[in-house]
Amino acid sequence: MLDTVPRAGTDADSAGTGPVPGRLVVQRGPFAGPTRRVPEDLYSEVLRGVAERDRERLHLVPGTHVTTNTYWGRFHATYWQRWSAVPSVQVSLRVGGHGHVWLMASDTNKVARAVEHVTVDGDGTVTMSGPIDRFLDGGGMWLEFVTETGELTVSDVYWTVGDREPARPVTVTICTYNRVADCLETLRALAGDAYVLDRIAGVRVVDQGSDPLEDHADFAAVAASLGAKLTYQRQPNLGGAGGFTRGLWEATAGTPAEDHDVLLMDDDVLLDPEIVIRLIGFGACTTRPTIVGGQMLNLLHPGHLHISAEFAMPEHLRVGIPVPGALNEGFLLGRDERDLPTVQDRRVDTEYNGWWSCLIPAPIVRAIGYPLPVFFQWDDIEYGYRAREHGFPTVSLPGAGVWHADFGWKDWDEWHRYFNQRNGLITAALRTGFDRRKVTGTVVSLLGQYLIGMQYGLAATLLTAVEDFLEGPQVLDDGSAAAAAKIRRIRSAYPETAPVPVSELDLDPRESVVHLAPPPPSRLLATWAKRVLLQTTGRLPFRSGMVPAGDAHWWFVSLFEKAIVTDMAETGVRIREYDRERLRELSSRAVRAVRRLRSEGPAVARQWKDAEPRLTDRATWTRLYDQG
Repeated sequence: MLDTVPRAGTDADSAGTGPVPGRLVVQRGPFAGPTRRVPEDLYSEVLRGVAERDRERLHLVPGTHVTTNTYWGRFHATYWQRWSAVPSVQVSLRVGGHGHVWLMASDTNKVARAVEHVTVDGDGTVTMSGPIDRFLDGGGMWLEFVTETGELTVSDVYWTVGDREPARPVTVTICTYNRVADCLETLRALAGDAYVLDRIAGVRVVDQGSDPLEDHADFAAVAASLGAKLTYQRQPNLGGAGGFTRGLWEATAGTPAEDHDVLLMDDDVLLDPEIVIRLIGFGACTTRPTIVGGQMLNLLHPGHLHISAEFAMPEHLRVGIPVPGALNEGFLLGRDERDLPTVQDRRVDTEYNGWWSCLIPAPIVRAIGYPLPVFFQWDDIEYGYRAREHGFPTVSLPGAGVWHADFGWKDWDEWHRYFNQRNGLITAALRTGFDRRKVTGTVVSLLGQYLIGMQYGLAATLLTAVEDFLEGPQVLDDGSAAAAAKIRRIRSAYPETAPVPVSELDLDPRESVVHLAPPPPSRLLATWAKRVLLQTTGRLPFRSGMVPAGDAHWWFVSLFEKAIVTDMAETGVRIREYDRERLRELSSRAVRAVRRLRSEGPAVARQWKDAEPRLTDRATWTRLYDQG
C-alpha cells in the first residue's frame, strides 16, 4: 500500500523509536556501506540493469532489478522467531517514480517466496508487513525492486516492530590502548549518525594507553560532536578485560532501576553505526535477558565473514570452533552450488560472542557477576559460558557486524599467547570438569609441536602459562598487569619470537630457496618421533630454506637446521634455528611442569572454582580501579 508517514528526524522519532509512532526501529535499510572500502553488494545487489546505490538512497533506471538479499540487507527472521515473541515485522520505505516493490522471504533451504507486492506509481511511502511465523529452523526477509519502462527511487527504509522499547538505556563502551587514529575513526562514525546517537545514552571511552587520546588535536573536535554523550576516562592498563569491565562496572553502580545495558566495542574496528540499531533493537525484544553479539567481518578482506557461530573446548585450549552449519570464513559475495547467495539462512546458535561488538544487559551482570580480571583473551568466552550456566543465552546476530583485523593474518607466536593459554586453563577450571588427561594431553601435544618446530619462545610462553595457572588465583590479584610485562621479558630472550624485515637479512640465495610443504603425514606421532631422531642425530635433510607462512607446519619446519619462516602478517620473517641447549633446557622444564599439572591440576582447579565469587565480585574491580 502507498501512504504517508513522517520522515525520520521529525517529532515522530524524537523519542528514538523511529519514524512510525509507537513502533521500534530494529533495522534500517542502507544500500551501501559507510565507506567505499566496503563492497556495496554486502548491502544491495544489482541483479540486472543499472542502479545508483548511495548510503540512504537507491535509484533504478528502466529495466533494473535490485535485491537486498544480502548480509546487511536481510531481516534475519529465523533469529527473531527463536529468541523473541515478536509476531510480525513491518517495513516502511519512501518511494518515487514507477516500478515494483516486493517483500520476499526464504525458507530454511533458501527457496524464495513473495510475502507482499506493491506497484509504485508516484511518490509516497510503502508499508508492508511480514509475519514471523515460518522461520524457526531458518530463513529471512528482504526487499526487491524492479523497474520496467520507468525509473524508481527508494529511501528511508525502516524495519519496525510494535509496542516495544528497550528496557534500559544503553551505553557504548570503547576500550582503547594506543590506537589513537583507529579510536577516533570509531568515535567519528558514531558521532556522524544522529539517529544512532539518539538511541544511546552515552559513549564511554576507557583509555588505558601511554599515548592518551585526549592529548591529540583531533580529539577535541570529535568530543565536541559527541557533546554531553561522551565520557572519557583514563585508567592503568588492565587489558581488554579491565577496560570493558569498567563500562559494566559504571553501568551497574547504582540501584537496579538506574542500570544501563552496555554495548562493548573495540577501538580498532571499521564501524557501520547500523550495528548499534540492530543489537539494541534485537536485545529489546528477546524473551529473556540475552547477550547479543555482533559478528566479525574481516578488515583486510571485507567480503568475508569470520565465523557466524562458534564454540570453545577449554580443556583442549581451543577457541573459535565453528558450530555445525555455521559459515566459516564465508565469502558473503559468493554463490552456492545452486547459484544462490551466500547468506546464513539456517539458524545456528552460538555459545559465546567476541567483544569486538557485544551488547550485555545489566540484569545478566547483576546475576552472574563481572568478568574475570585476566587482562585479555578468554574473558569474553568465559563470560559467555558463565552466562549460559545461569540460563542466559548468547545470540550472534547475522546482519550486524564490524570489520576487525583478520585473525588469519595474526601470527600465533606472540606475547599475548601467554594469556590465551593461561586463561584457557582458568576457564577449563571454572567451566568444565577439568579432565586432567585432556588438559595434560593438550599441553604435552602443544609443547611437542613447539619444541620440534624450533619455536622455543612459544614453548617457554606455554610453560610460563602452565606454571602461573598452578600458582592459583592469587596471580590475578593485580589484574595481570605484572604478567604482561613478565611474558614480554621472557620472550625477548628468544630471537624467533620477533619478525624481522627480509631486507635486513643477508641471505645466500643458495640457502634461501623457498620450500613448500608436502601433504600432511598420516601418522603424526610416528612422524614426530622420526623428527626427534633426525634432530638429535644431526641428520636433518635441509641446512637452510625459506618456508611460506601457510606451509610452516611443525612436521615440515622440523626438517631444517634453520628455517626462514614468513610471519603470518607477511611483513617480515622469523628465523627458527635448531638449538640443542635450548631444547634440553625447555624439555627438562616441560617434564616438571607437566608432572605438576597432572598431579596438582585438579586441586588447583578447585582453588580457582572456590575463588570465582571473589574474582568476579564488584569489590575486586573496585580495588583494581582504586589502585590507579
